[in-house]
Amino acid sequence: MTPTISDTTRRYGYPDLRRLMALQTGDEKHDGVSTSTLDVLWVLYEQILDVAPDRTQDPRRDRFYLSKGHGPSAYYAVLAARGFIPVSWLGRFGAWDSPLGFHPDRNLIPGVEISSGSLGHGLPLAVGTALGLRAQGNGARVVVLVGDGELDEGSNAEAIEFAGAAALAALTVVVVDNHSSTWPWRGGVETRFAVAGWHTARVNGHDHAALALALGRREAAAEPNVVVAMVSEAEQ
Repeated sequence: MTPTISDTTRRYGYPDLRRLMALQTGDEKHDGVSTSTLDVLWVLYEQILDVAPDRTQDPRRDRFYLSKGHGPSAYYAVLAARGFIPVSWLGRFGAWDSPLGFHPDRNLIPGVEISSGSLGHGLPLAVGTALGLRAQGNGARVVVLVGDGELDEGSNAEAIEFAGAAALAALTVVVVDNHSSTWPWRGGVETRFAVAGWHTARVNGHDHAALALALGRREAAAEPNVVVAMVSEAEQ
């Protein structure tokens, strides 16, 4: 039987997320990919990001970019749990007239900052946003979630180098590492960022306390931050 969760004013918590994800059918081949991001997304929206449903247009809000845009059911579940979208939308996931497509659309979904799906573009976009916000004197953070596989794409290499050289301290990259990279970096993903001048951390991608500590704003940060969230190879 298809699970049902009614639209109410009650606050949803982490234990509700799997049921919210289960309301979304039709893209089960990406269940592993979506599940791999669930804990990172929850920690970001629960503890880290300074953004709320009534502040999606606030110039000083933190920005979150989901570059790993395929398999977005975890993202939609978290947005619903946090009140950005109605829970009733989840059951229409992927329908022709639904705002919730198989890749997020910034024009249709409140709180979604970029339309993503073709991997490899979120990090360069986040770098440009962080640079623009700094030029405006805006202290908002920019957080982008990528997969280790998409770091093979060339524009990411340029973005990593530029962000380190420009000391974009407001920028945080979360790399969900499920060992899917064709050309893995020797010593781990974080070494690629370290040589470009980034602050680095490696954590268990399902450990909320470790994620929160690594993702938390670092006072007087002088460089961009990368958090490598390790998950299993089955989650791809």
